[in-house]
Amino acid sequence: MLRRTALTLARSAARPSLYSTMASPSPTAPAPAASLTPIEDAIREKLTAALQPSHLEIHNDSHLHAHHAAMRSFVDTPSVARETHFRLTVASAAFRGKPQPARHRLVYSLLRDEMAREGGVHALQLRTVTPEELEARRRKEEEEGGAVTCKGDKAAAKEGES
Repeated sequence: MLRRTALTLARSAARPSLYSTMASPSPTAPAPAASLTPIEDAIREKLTAALQPSHLEIHNDSHLHAHHAAMRSFVDTPSVARETHFRLTVASAAFRGKPQPARHRLVYSLLRDEMAREGGVHALQLRTVTPEELEARRRKEEEEGGAVTCKGDKAAAKEGES
């Protein structure tokens, strides 16, 4: 038992924590600052490496949910509470031929660690498209004269035309 604990401690000391800063190579050089958005950085790195997206948007909506009871428990660790709710738009050729549920499962599998971590990703809203679908959406928005957000905007635009 003691040997297993010692091996575990040795292994964990050998690999840096996501939140730790690495020692600087030179004693006179300043140590790099820890990222203020480690979870967002991990999301970007993992999606970029695995999916090679032609378009990637990451919106951190955590501030909109800070009042939730589950988020209040992280008041003492505000950096964690700032990274719990994300909205992603990912355009990747890896999604070709896959239905939406399969695309979402792929993204969830890539971000499994960030979602399982205590204080990690609590909510993830996904928009997964192929590059062709993204381009078609952009063309449609341009033809309509910009993005229309709701039916009321369309009605107001028609009234302004008459």
